[in-house]
Amino acid sequence: MIKLQKKHHLIPKIPGQIYLWLAILIFGASSAVTRKLTEIGDQHFLDGRNPISLCNVLFVGNLCALLVLLPIQGKQWNQAALKQFSRKDWFTLTTVAILSGALVPGLIFHALSITEVNNIILVGRLGPPLTMGLSVWLLGERVTRWEVMGAFVAFVGVALTILLQSPGAMMNMGGLAVGLGELLSAIAAIASAVSTIIIKKSLSHIPLGIFSIYRTALGTIIFFITALILYGSDHFMDVFSPFLWQWMLVYGAVIVVLGQSFWLKGLRNSTVSAASLVGSFTPIIGILAAYLVLGEAPTLAQYIGGSLIFAGIFLSHIGVHRIGFERVSSIPAAQNVETGMGFKGL
Repeated sequence: MIKLQKKHHLIPKIPGQIYLWLAILIFGASSAVTRKLTEIGDQHFLDGRNPISLCNVLFVGNLCALLVLLPIQGKQWNQAALKQFSRKDWFTLTTVAILSGALVPGLIFHALSITEVNNIILVGRLGPPLTMGLSVWLLGERVTRWEVMGAFVAFVGVALTILLQSPGAMMNMGGLAVGLGELLSAIAAIASAVSTIIIKKSLSHIPLGIFSIYRTALGTIIFFITALILYGSDHFMDVFSPFLWQWMLVYGAVIVVLGQSFWLKGLRNSTVSAASLVGSFTPIIGILAAYLVLGEAPTLAQYIGGSLIFAGIFLSHIGVHRIGFERVSSIPAAQNVETGMGFKGL
């Protein structure tokens, strides 16, 4: 009995940052792995259709995420908590769920189908400086000069990543050539920033578990209905394909289940500055994964823009250390970390 107790007491002593690093390794590689899965599906068509389409991956992946979130955070869904919500709270929750749970992932997944993974990763870094600017303007938040400098440098890096691309697959917008995939990624970053501001302003009192489950569930439903309207009733015809599910079980077990579990466990035992610092390595891991999994070597534009983005991240983190002792135990705190990462972990 004594030995069993000692082993049990060793488990909580694992530092929260270890869980965060494991989650970041998984999430950072997720875009490259998702693209690779669709390429595997391209080689195994069913009646002329790719069973591992991006829509199928996103839809089934969200279902797997719900299976993870429900047992972990489902206890927060009780009558006492729900009775405290006003109609305005539900309206705001629904707006955020549509933005960050349906629109943002939908745009990113569509961008994955038409542009390089590295571009999506780097353009996604538009979110943190935009969120910071909106926070100062609309919420009156105070930031350090280091954070301002970092945001500006990162913004220039994103702009150069977009503008220095090769002429192929470009759209002309008022004389400015912009890739469609990069444009969709930028719109996703803007929608994510708007969602974060709404959360900080109006949803700070909502329990994190209720927020996460509601956003994932409603976002999945909205995405499903929208895809049916845009692409037709047969768009999800292969969603129950055995070939799809044999890969989605691996995708769901590793990227969704393990990734979500490590992320949630790490957030509970980390400060904002520690979690944000670990999360800032997400684009580096993503670029490495794109090279190792897909063979996507960074282009000159990505090297130039990426170098400035990483310099901006470094400058911003000098200022972030002033909130080093705040725990990630609320929606606004979790959003601060997610925004710094450039993706949604919850």
